[in-house]
Amino acid sequence: MTPTITLSNGVKQPTVGLGTWQSSPAEVIAAVKAAVKAGYRLIDTASGYYNEEAIGTAIKELIEEGVIKREDIFITTKAWTNEIAPGKLEAALKKSLKNLQLEYVDLYLAHMPAATNDDMSEQIASPVEDIWRQFDAVYKAGLTKAVGVSNWNNEQIGRALALGITPVHNSQVELHLYFPQHDHVDFCKSHNISVTSYATLGSPGRVDFTLPNGQKLDWPAAPSELKDKNVLELAEKYKKTPAQILLRYALDRGLAIIPKSIHENRIQENFQLFDFQLSQDEIAKLEESKISQRLFAQDFMIGHPEDAFANERN
Repeated sequence: MTPTITLSNGVKQPTVGLGTWQSSPAEVIAAVKAAVKAGYRLIDTASGYYNEEAIGTAIKELIEEGVIKREDIFITTKAWTNEIAPGKLEAALKKSLKNLQLEYVDLYLAHMPAATNDDMSEQIASPVEDIWRQFDAVYKAGLTKAVGVSNWNNEQIGRALALGITPVHNSQVELHLYFPQHDHVDFCKSHNISVTSYATLGSPGRVDFTLPNGQKLDWPAAPSELKDKNVLELAEKYKKTPAQILLRYALDRGLAIIPKSIHENRIQENFQLFDFQLSQDEIAKLEESKISQRLFAQDFMIGHPEDAFANERN
């Protein structure tokens, strides 16, 4: 059984899931099947990944084969910038449900706090309060078992919480050894919000990415966490791979992780994390590097009134 984190509404979220960003439809069917057969019970996707239909096919086939029941699997999807625009969310979620061939998702996230039009050519100044009211509505309609945010800052989450409606259940953020996000994690813990780490391995595959509008991104140079000397020392000590040390680092901080792979051996390796644990001293040693570098700048938010990273930009 995968360990779980209990969300503030009682829903149990598995701590390890399969990430599917950049996985093509053909790749993702095989990856989801391999992951579920390896023991994964969380699959993370988004409308902006353009693979919900394929994931729906894989889940349906796994259920038909008797490998899992619907209630055994936790499906997270996300609303893209055009889908959080005023009045768009319920239809967007219903479309995602149709693609996934599901009656409900387990967790629905606002992928970004910055709303745009359909092709991202225009920013829409919709405050996060209005975005969150739409999430409150789809949650109360039973279309999702939990709701949350992704790439929102503490202040934005605080404003959503201040509405006094459905609370934020989960925050999914870029978080890895060289961007440990302690302030965010502490803030979320103080408000009983679970945190999911993406790019837990430093996202070596990010350089191949193009935005839904076809734009290729420039990525800043960044040191590889997989080659960190303290990571390598612990890998040697525990007879684990550097990737497994980095994943365990996040788990031992009480976070959920969603490592992405399309290779069956790597999918299995990324799940072989439950036969060892890092001590607080080992976590402190890993963090000695004191590097804190965001890799995903989400530059399309620049100039938007809800740019979550405005205070980090030069």
